[in-house]
Amino acid sequence: MIVDFPKEPFTVASAATLGITKRRIGEGVRRGELARLFRHVYLRTDIEVTTEMRVSAALLVISPHVVVCDRTAAWIWGVDCFRLRELEVPAALETYTLRGHRAPERPEIRGGQRDLGPQDWTTVGGLRVTTPLRTALDLGCCLPRRDALAAMDALARAFGFTSRDLVLQLRRYARRRGVVQLRELAALVDPRAESTGESWTRLVMHDHGLPAPQVNWWVLVDGVPTFRLDLAYPLARVAVEYDGEEFHSSDEDKHADAERRDWLESHGWTVIVVDKGSFTDDAIGEWIQEVRDALSTAQQPPRRWYARV
Repeated sequence: MIVDFPKEPFTVASAATLGITKRRIGEGVRRGELARLFRHVYLRTDIEVTTEMRVSAALLVISPHVVVCDRTAAWIWGVDCFRLRELEVPAALETYTLRGHRAPERPEIRGGQRDLGPQDWTTVGGLRVTTPLRTALDLGCCLPRRDALAAMDALARAFGFTSRDLVLQLRRYARRRGVVQLRELAALVDPRAESTGESWTRLVMHDHGLPAPQVNWWVLVDGVPTFRLDLAYPLARVAVEYDGEEFHSSDEDKHADAERRDWLESHGWTVIVVDKGSFTDDAIGEWIQEVRDALSTAQQPPRRWYARV
């Protein structure tokens, strides 16, 4: 039964003191009763994974002189940058070790040393974590471009910083590996983006030389904000929508999307829809051309009509 596991994050060692064997923990994982938060750290699946729970889990394996960073820090702040396969085999915790201390030698902790100022980290429930701003800057250097922009957008949305706030920090990263990518992405961050798919779509459009669209643009009906478009060129009446599985996969969702887009198209809008399968080279070429064609059509001058005499 799931009730024999602690309600807080626990390790194999701490579970043993309660009479829970490693074999029982393995069974709990296979049955979906337990989730691996980190290597050797578990939590019951019926317990909400709050910031407090994440902090408690990290404190089980991290020393006081270590600062959580990169993807682990983003996870602490509520932004998940880990890949799907890492749900089965959790990645090592990503950390900095403060100057004058030795990096931990544990397989579940990946560490190194970087120059951190006092403004770069904060303490959450006893755990040292890079601030959301510093976390975004670090991820801008170390993640693949699309993943990096999505993470930076999400952190900016959650914690209220802007692209300008990131750009103002770039001088400190002058010799950092990945700074060329960071410079580009810092200027593109938009806290209005609400999903990874939106961020990816916007970056692909940027990479192909399209003008920057408006993000989450409201279409007014009789003066009332009624339809919100992921990415829009309002004057041209061209919209690009990302359909993620979470909000666009049920029959009800699909029906609502169809009705909404029928209305938009009947009122002069061109709507281009992309999804998770739209990011292969061939697929990108197709929908980018659709956007170009729609913008080109909208920019054509009106025909000149001459009266017959």
